[in-house]
Amino acid sequence: MSTDEREENSQSQLVRVYAALLARAGETQVEVRLDATRRACELLGDIHRAAPTITVTGTNGKTSTARMIDSIVSAHDLRVGRFTSPHLHSVTERISVDGDPVPAETFVRVHDEISPVLDLVDAELVTAGRGRLTFFEALTILAFAVFADAPVDVVVTEVGMGGEWDSTNVADAEVCVFTKIGLDHQVFLGDTLTEIATTKAGILNRSIDPSPAPNPVAVIGAQTEEAQSALDAEVERRHVVALTEERSFRLLDRTRAVDGQLITVQGIRDVYTDIFLPLHGIHQAHNAALALIAAEAFLSDEDKPLVLDTVAEGLSHVTSPGRAELVRTGPAVVVDGAHNPDAAHVLAETITEAFDFDYTVMVLAMFADKDVLGVLEELHRSADVFVVSEALNSRALDAHELAEAVREWVDEDSVIETPDLNAALMKAIDLANNSGATSPGIVVTGSLHTVAEARLLLGKEE
Repeated sequence: MSTDEREENSQSQLVRVYAALLARAGETQVEVRLDATRRACELLGDIHRAAPTITVTGTNGKTSTARMIDSIVSAHDLRVGRFTSPHLHSVTERISVDGDPVPAETFVRVHDEISPVLDLVDAELVTAGRGRLTFFEALTILAFAVFADAPVDVVVTEVGMGGEWDSTNVADAEVCVFTKIGLDHQVFLGDTLTEIATTKAGILNRSIDPSPAPNPVAVIGAQTEEAQSALDAEVERRHVVALTEERSFRLLDRTRAVDGQLITVQGIRDVYTDIFLPLHGIHQAHNAALALIAAEAFLSDEDKPLVLDTVAEGLSHVTSPGRAELVRTGPAVVVDGAHNPDAAHVLAETITEAFDFDYTVMVLAMFADKDVLGVLEELHRSADVFVVSEALNSRALDAHELAEAVREWVDEDSVIETPDLNAALMKAIDLANNSGATSPGIVVTGSLHTVAEARLLLGKEE
């Protein structure tokens, strides 16, 4: 079989496996439980304990922070398995080994190897009158199986939703990382930051082994007062060590640089100076500080700091697709998956700071179950014109309804409706090119699904 034929066969088999995963309850159909995932992992030989784990929770910045932790730890000659969500173009992006998505052939092989156990657990659940393993539960099990198969030295997991009952929480993490916590997924997590933060603090597990592992270390990024109070209460109740931004570590300095920024971080054991981060925005600088401290807590012995050059080497290779990502020039097109008010606020700040646009076209497509007005409150001052569209997804908000919402914030003449994202991008490019501005720019946002579709249409799929 030729290389092309082998690749075609792998992709065909990946389509089959992905279809089988999609036949399960989707990611918005959450089962509040851990026992089902744990049962499958135990039957597969305790794959969730095959390597020490660093777990990342929060509301925004989880994926970027997980990718940064991966890069720093990998630079220290450790093999890292990373599990993040959602994906932009291929489900294989969610499971990474050595910094790259797992090959389709491996994804398919491991899935087929563990399928009998998934079927067994499904049968047990149905017999008990409960729902089968969900898409996310099955994918979590598959990720741990891939990591055990590789094998890897360290696992970095991003919580899918919440923390306490998220399927990734079957692993007792040695380091538990908290990015900024905001309001999102309130149907499952609660309507207050206290409720949400308390649920997320559920990743601070004690091991269930007969000879328990040491308590985890909590590494906590800057929070609102309410969220921080809830985390403090959980840290005290669980008797764990907490390293908290502005108390234990801080971002000391940041300077804008070509294609990124230089940051200086006061760590636990040293000051790490002038590290180049190839990402834009103060939020990414804070994410990098959080990732550095997580790596420091995981890797360092006693009072020995990390080697600055190694940290710098790791962070210099970080990418974060779909997060303030410049995907085209002439005119410039930036894509960002902001889908809640906090993320939209960060995006608005980043547009102002990192991109010198003197005319901005905002292409917006959102999901119906998101806080549309909250997002618009943050973004409406950042655009000269909004081009409103609808993503190719069953959860998408109707373009006309979204346009009406935008008109509550900006002039009627500043809102243009389009039937699909391709039409929206063509219109946005036309507006930018004919604006007469010296440095026009286009920002595509509203959800990661919107970003993924835009990247495909602009030929940026990786």
